[in-house]
Order: sequence, then C-alpha cells, then structure tokens
Amino acid sequence: MNPAKTTRFLLGSVVAALCSLAPVAPPVFAQSYPAKPVRIVVPFAPGGGSDFIARFMAQRLTEAWGKQVIVENKPGAGGVLGIESGIKSAPDGYTLTLIASSYTVNPSIYKLNFDPVADITPIIQMSQGPLLIVARPSLPVKSTQDLIALAKSKPGQVNFASSGQGSVIHLATELFGSMAGIKMNHIPYKGTGPALTDLLGGHIPMAFAPIPASHPNVSAGKLRALAVTSVTRSGLLPDVPTMIEAGLSGFDASLYYGLVAPAGTPRPIIDKLNKALRDALASDEVKKQLGNDGTEITPGTPEDYANFIDKDEKKWSQLVKASGVEQE
Repeated sequence: MNPAKTTRFLLGSVVAALCSLAPVAPPVFAQSYPAKPVRIVVPFAPGGGSDFIARFMAQRLTEAWGKQVIVENKPGAGGVLGIESGIKSAPDGYTLTLIASSYTVNPSIYKLNFDPVADITPIIQMSQGPLLIVARPSLPVKSTQDLIALAKSKPGQVNFASSGQGSVIHLATELFGSMAGIKMNHIPYKGTGPALTDLLGGHIPMAFAPIPASHPNVSAGKLRALAVTSVTRSGLLPDVPTMIEAGLSGFDASLYYGLVAPAGTPRPIIDKLNKALRDALASDEVKKQLGNDGTEITPGTPEDYANFIDKDEKKWSQLVKASGVEQE
C-alpha cells in the first residue's frame, strides 16, 4: 500500500472511530440497528459463487435479526461497477458490498474511480478456498513438477486457459510461471464455464480452476488434479498436494469472499455486523455447505480483513508490474 493510501485509510478509520464516540451512537447504532432492510450489493451476475455465498449469508442474517437482508446483483467491468455503487452509498450500514478475490487485483488492471482502501470499511472475510490445477488426462503430466518440466522443454508452447484477461485465475497462473521459471501461453475466455468446456473438449491442455467447477470432472476421471493453490491441502481433496509441496515455497493464490461497508460507517455497526456474521459462520450448517465446495471458513476481525486486503493488493500489484500483464 503506498503512503497516500495508508494515510487515507488511517484518516477513514479515525473518522469512523470519532463517529462511534458520539453520544447518540450507542443507542442508535448498537441497539436499534438494523431498523430497516439491509442491502448486499453483489458485483457479479446471479448464479456464481459470489451470488451463492451472499444469498446464503443474507438468509442467515435475516433469520438472526428478523429484518430482511436483500441481495442486489450489479455486474459489469470485472465487478468494478457494482463495487463502486455499493461503497459510494451512505455510510449507515444499510448497504454492504460483497467483494471477491478480484477486488485486490482490479487496482492493478483497471483505472478505478474509487480508492480501494480509503473508500471502504472492512467488515469480515467470510471464506477462502484454493484453485485447482487441472489437466487433460492426455497431457503427459501427473504432477506439478511434470508440468514445469514440460513447459521448460517447450517454452511458450503450453497453452493454459483462464476466465479472462487480468482475472485472478490468469494472475494465479502467471504467478506460477514466475515462481517456476517457465513461460506458458495464455488463452483468455469469458468466464470459467467456457474455459472448462474447451478444456474438457481437448482444445486446451490445462487450467487453474475453482474447485466447485472442476472437482466433479476430476471425480469423473475427465480431468487430472495436479495441485491446489492454497498453503494447506483442501479438506475436499486431501490427496492433492499444494504448490508448496511441489517445491514452490510460499505459493498462495486462493479465492476469497468478504463484506465491506462504505468508509465512515460507525464502528458499532461494523462490530454488530462482524459478530452476526461470525456467529452465522460458526454454525455446522454453514461449515458443511461451504466445505462441500472446498471452501474454508475464515472469520476474523475487521482489522484482520483490512490487513489481508493490504497484503493481497501488494502481491498482485508487484506481479502485474513484473509480468507485463496488460492493464485496461
């Protein structure tokens, strides 16, 4: 995070803290909130992972509070349009925004009309899960090391699919190439679905893909799993090694979901939201549902999430500059 962003973030935190000290804040915000329906803006189309977890958690909050929590989908520009709409709403706790892994990638790819650090108040990171490196069974590789050896023997000739130029999946694969010392050929698609369709059809030899989308094809023997991109193995795929185990020390390129509010949202509201979400995430039902998708529950404090966003943004920014990925 550059000094200017750090200063703006700290100023935003001070403003929020001062708001929380106002005499009227405790009874109004801590006790009566929410007094009307709460809206969660999802910056992606209905039916995807972001939409699923937003609706799943909205239902849990509705049940806990007795107040309706509504999900509103606003897709466009890799999630940028919906995010901008959500975080520029009134800082009163009634408009929240779900952000995914692309949030910390977008500042390095797009010219944004908002500050991704100073214009938000992090609430909680809800979940995190790895990508799965999958290959066609016909590709002569059975491990990550085999893939590295193949790519080194054919520089720039091994194609890989991604869900789009500058997407998290694209950058995760570029990170792999950078750390492994290899160069592969990027074939961008408009989403994970079309990429996997061509992978299954034999048009592309390998890809990094979300576990929910790729795991069924691995189980059916249509794809071979080489590794997961998280620091630890996936509970859903305990026999699949991590990239770290394959020799790429420190490799981590996980997908995550979290909730943020506009900058200046009073701290009592943030605390109440954080507690309600942590309580919901602690339930066996939620753990089971998300675990079935290879996702880990990652409840923490707003500060934990702010630190994570800072660290992740730096990682992708450095990679984009080093790899020459085109900005838009």
